Amino acid sequence: MAKNIPVSYLGEHKYNIHIRNDFEDLSSNLKELQLPAESKICIVTDSNVESLYLNAVMEELKKNYPNIYSFSFPAGEQQKNLDTVQKLYEYLIVHHFDRKDYLLALGGAVVGDLTGFAASTYLRGIPFIQVPTTLLSQVDSSIGGKTGVDFMKYKNMVGAFYQPMMVYMNLNVLNTLDDAQFSAGMGEIIKHSLIKNSKYFTWIKDNRDAILAKDFETLEEMIYQSCLIKKYVVEVDPTEKGERALLNFGHTIGHAVEKLMNFGLLHGHCVAIGSVAAAYLSMKLGDITSADYEEIKRVFASFSLPITIQKSPVSAADILSATKSDKKMEAGKIKFILLHAIGDAYITKELTDDEIVKSIESVLA
Repeated sequence: MAKNIPVSYLGEHKYNIHIRNDFEDLSSNLKELQLPAESKICIVTDSNVESLYLNAVMEELKKNYPNIYSFSFPAGEQQKNLDTVQKLYEYLIVHHFDRKDYLLALGGAVVGDLTGFAASTYLRGIPFIQVPTTLLSQVDSSIGGKTGVDFMKYKNMVGAFYQPMMVYMNLNVLNTLDDAQFSAGMGEIIKHSLIKNSKYFTWIKDNRDAILAKDFETLEEMIYQSCLIKKYVVEVDPTEKGERALLNFGHTIGHAVEKLMNFGLLHGHCVAIGSVAAAYLSMKLGDITSADYEEIKRVFASFSLPITIQKSPVSAADILSATKSDKKMEAGKIKFILLHAIGDAYITKELTDDEIVKSIESVLA
């Protein structure tokens, strides 16, 4: 069953999230956006997704749009940088893309973030469409208009808020995800439940077996619920001036771990580690109970997500230092997301270094 979620800002409808089980109405949905038939569309993808889905998406688009191009780059977080963006700019210039033309991001979070950033800056902005192909990108990075690339070893330090024209999800692509990529998406999904919906947290626990079996109806409901949470938060705060920062639960320490491991750990796995550290601190501050904390750890672990990291090659001091180079710093203070309760997150900038170190130490094995 197809599902659609409208996303609006300041009372104005901006785009739709389409949840499907194939690519078969992608072209017709673009036509409904009044995308001119003569427009050129450049599909941006990576080497992994190219072999799986590029031809199918190109054939679908050609039903209404004859001018289809593609640009592929090697898969991996290491390619999410300005060098790759420059190569994409050159490709667009050589093929005479102008402001009436479009980019289409076909891939995971790396592809979506990089394509959105290129779209926001090429010719001072051309339209783009998100077609996310990983669980993490479907429930998180494709929604809300955050675009960007890593700079040196600093994650997402160069970017822009730039909204897509449409987000189109084919849930059947999840059948080609390996177990690690699937569990990485679950890191963000569990995070959604922790910050906004305790009943959803319980639902995830109760439906663990069906989720891991990739039962289509269960996945559809899970992705729909996570997209509703992401939609609500970004509608209230599209440019992260306030409540949208709640989505960074687990990311302060998670991004630091990701950087220190040279992006060798998947983003969703780092978010899980950071979320457990934040839950530990929430417990120590008297917000959640020890039973809540243990339950949070159990749920992450039940989806094969890491809840600790080895002390070597990283240390608590290294992780603390890395958090202070993160874009979430404000006026010299680390912005941290904690839990009043499961399903009720809050923002604080009042933590001491000692408190943060103790939370880091709680996830060092």
